[in-house]
Amino acid sequence: MDNSQEIIPVGTSILSKVPTSLGEAANQAARESVLVDYQSRRSKQTLRRQRADLALFEQFLANAGNPTIGLSVDLQKWQAITWGLVEAFNTWQLQKGYATGSINVRLATIKAYSQLAAKAGHLSHQELALIRTIQGYRSAEARNIDENRSQTRQEGAKKALPVSLSPVHAALLKSQPTTPRGRRDALLMCLLLDHALRVSEVAALNIRSINLQTGELTIYRHKTNKTQIHQLTADTYQAAQAYLADCSPKQKPLFVGICSKDRVHTSSLNARVSQLGEQIGIKGLSPHDCRHYFATDAIRNGTDTKSLQDAGGWNSPAMPLRYAESARVANSGVKLST
Repeated sequence: MDNSQEIIPVGTSILSKVPTSLGEAANQAARESVLVDYQSRRSKQTLRRQRADLALFEQFLANAGNPTIGLSVDLQKWQAITWGLVEAFNTWQLQKGYATGSINVRLATIKAYSQLAAKAGHLSHQELALIRTIQGYRSAEARNIDENRSQTRQEGAKKALPVSLSPVHAALLKSQPTTPRGRRDALLMCLLLDHALRVSEVAALNIRSINLQTGELTIYRHKTNKTQIHQLTADTYQAAQAYLADCSPKQKPLFVGICSKDRVHTSSLNARVSQLGEQIGIKGLSPHDCRHYFATDAIRNGTDTKSLQDAGGWNSPAMPLRYAESARVANSGVKLST
């Protein structure tokens, strides 16, 4: 019986002894699971946004005579995608009036899924390389584009610039009629203006989110995956007290649909804020504009960046500074020795 071991020549990898068929099988398994693995690592919010990005891309493809459905769920569909179509999609979005920041985000989504499709063997590496060369719009370029193009914004598209609010505007928005609907609107605007809630965070609130005994608001910030406690401002406390008195003891969501007891949708909240803005002469107001107002008002009243970051649920201290408007007089906040 020969007990001698096989001698592997120096410089030969042990992996070279693995049968080619095994390596091919591993590659095939990886190709089949690449999309599932990628999506399992992303948050629900990110996946919702990516589905919306790709749905708009599919709308463009259909308009261009190349209907493609299922880009977010079937990588094989990416076989029909070329770098020229991606470039044309960017141009189409500009013509529709979409904000350059939104275009950049959609381009990032397309690049990510193109890479997945290439890994899965459904997109050539040459086409992937060309798609990767497509550049988004830098801040200076975006500013020039937004200034030069006609501002015919597609309905539902993100604005290039936020609507600017003053403290007078904020006070008017929080002052609503003493009717059940008016009391609801007053609380809605207080939550947006005084607590910088995202519209999805407002929609997710429950009756138990507001504790009038402690004067506190409990918020789940999905972007940072944190639950926060806010002390209610005086305006929010008063609005909450008035609104909750109208609510049914069996009501669970804080805000319900107009004709049902189901949780109100973000689209309904967006539409209502726009209507309330128009009532005081402001066109195109959105809940996100209220976050810009919150950051601007807080900084101008001396709030430090770290406190503002925590209160607004931002991931980094740079984010609230991007939201805040510059002062009309540039050196108004500068203090020099006399």
